[in-house]
Amino acid sequence: MFKKILIANRGEIACRVIKTARKMGIATVAVYSDADKDARHVELADEAVHIGAAPSRESYLQADRIIEACKKTGAEAVHPGYGFLSENEAFARRVEEEGIAFIGPKHYSIAAMGDKIASKKLANEAKVNTIPGWNDAIESAERAVQIAKDIGYPVMIKASAGGGGKGLRVAYNDKEALEGFTACQNEARNSFGDDRIFIEKFVQEPRHIEIQVLGDAHGNVIYLNERECSIQRRHQKVIEEAPSPFISEATRKAMGEQAVALAKAVKYQSAGTVEFVVGKDQDFYFLEMNTRLQVEHPVTECITGLDLVELMIRVAAGEKLPLTQADVKRDGWAIECRINAEDPFRNFLPSTGRLVKFQPPVESLSASQPNAADDYGVRVDTGVYEGGEIPMYYDSMIAKLIVHGRDRPHAIALMREALNGFVIRGIHSNIPFQAALLAHPKFVSGDFNTGFIAEHYGHGFRAEDVPHGDPDFLVALAAYVHRRYRARASGISGQLEGHGVKVREQFVVVTLAANGQHVHTPVSVTDFQGKTGSSAVTVGANSYRIDSMSPLGSIRFEGRVDKGQGSVPFTAQVERGAGKNPLALRVQHNGTQIEAMVLSPLGARLLGLMPYKAPPDLSKFLMSPMPGLLVDVAVKEGQQVQAGEKLAVIEAMKMENVLFAAQDGVVGKISAAKGESLAVDQVILEFV
Repeated sequence: MFKKILIANRGEIACRVIKTARKMGIATVAVYSDADKDARHVELADEAVHIGAAPSRESYLQADRIIEACKKTGAEAVHPGYGFLSENEAFARRVEEEGIAFIGPKHYSIAAMGDKIASKKLANEAKVNTIPGWNDAIESAERAVQIAKDIGYPVMIKASAGGGGKGLRVAYNDKEALEGFTACQNEARNSFGDDRIFIEKFVQEPRHIEIQVLGDAHGNVIYLNERECSIQRRHQKVIEEAPSPFISEATRKAMGEQAVALAKAVKYQSAGTVEFVVGKDQDFYFLEMNTRLQVEHPVTECITGLDLVELMIRVAAGEKLPLTQADVKRDGWAIECRINAEDPFRNFLPSTGRLVKFQPPVESLSASQPNAADDYGVRVDTGVYEGGEIPMYYDSMIAKLIVHGRDRPHAIALMREALNGFVIRGIHSNIPFQAALLAHPKFVSGDFNTGFIAEHYGHGFRAEDVPHGDPDFLVALAAYVHRRYRARASGISGQLEGHGVKVREQFVVVTLAANGQHVHTPVSVTDFQGKTGSSAVTVGANSYRIDSMSPLGSIRFEGRVDKGQGSVPFTAQVERGAGKNPLALRVQHNGTQIEAMVLSPLGARLLGLMPYKAPPDLSKFLMSPMPGLLVDVAVKEGQQVQAGEKLAVIEAMKMENVLFAAQDGVVGKISAAKGESLAVDQVILEFV
């Protein structure tokens, strides 16, 4: 077994590998860029080596520096994680040639599966179902249209070297095929330096289901069940689960056996994933093979009780797989939510900056100690910490939130409660969107496909898209917390006689609205059972008995609530002065958020007399919707522009965001220069 390994990655996956290595008694070496000098993976590793500037092409993609770091530290093996160099055949070969073990498949397996055109031909030879299509590089857009017509619309146009949603278009007619071919070719050339394009049939109502495989150097290959990854936004996975709520035992077995056949055909050694697209009649076709550890591997670990990182390390050290296909378990149900630094209410724009607060829910499962069959609970895989920075140079993932339940309804309930208790401040996160997805009836019933988000949230995501089964509970919680603050204030000594704080029972909760149309809700709050932290709150026809020992001032608020049908636990987030009004309470639960002022009846009447102050008109300014790098200003001062014309391009988290003119106008002053780092809402230019 290795004594020391180097992790050629960053973020949560680097931290994940370190946990398992530590359990196995293996020393670890981290590598880091300028942006990551204070990162969590650097702190957790036994040693750390600086490998370059912040952009990944100058650090984490520098194979020479990583190999040099191995030699300098005496690391015997390299774990590449996912992304960066993990599926780079040349890097795997170089590592092997230098006498360092690569904790992943052999370079020839990566090469065979890394090219989508070649991998499809190999899959055909291995008797794996493949989608009808044209598997050779297409020379022109006109030829692409002809091929698309022959296959029959809709078709999928894909870059051979594509990945992460880049170089991918769906065409429903000749015009879309012509434009899609050109766009894919340009994206592929710019992103991967390879502009080969192929076309295949687009499967209607497709589900994205993948099979986890594991092989060793002795010819043994097994499959570890499947993962359902159909909940995707712009080809990026959002929620993953294992097993799939859709496929039958017969389909699972057939998919697993074909995945194993493909892995054996390329002499696969390590953990890998064979991705399939599955039609509504459970017809399944090979998509691609990911020759690395997947982001969503924890859900497979939960239901099988295996540590995939440990098995990868053991296989790389030459050991045989410790189990056969018959030994593979499938216990309970696991779900993973990707918690990303993006603002769902602003079209998922990247959100970078300092994590002022980062308090994940309490973990009851461990990454490096996979659970027993009946061990249910929550796991958090992350590479960040409170006070740390989310840099603009890498992807937007903050953490992966994983739950393991008895069955799917139990897992969904665990995940909703875990999301309620996940406190992130300083940057925006997609937690409200995840909460909305988990509550959607189609998700709950398991009736969804890869078009689910586009179908139900095609207009974008708005606050009203988050249904709350009991909105009065948020009002009751605001009143309950306010009364506890009043009770604490009343106990402060030295108050002027006759002017001390009084604890009243009648309040009005004023839910604040952006347009000034505030909602006034009368409530009464009384203590019950004479217990501290227990109150009966009446909101209209609803009565709540709320009991919590959470200290005032803590954002995460846990307790029990009884609506007359028995006491049930709840987790919510409550904080004072977090919004625009310093006197208001912000209450969040199940993805829904309100800002409310809790006032006396007289105070509420006086507030109602206050005039509404409209926000300033900012339509004549182009402002940066996110923190990022201004890579292009496409207009000049005095230039006339039309609605829809490109104005500027901002780069953040490996994505380019183009800003367009919302209306016709003339450019006045340009306030920001190309190459400048922008803050959110910073003015780029103004119109006259």
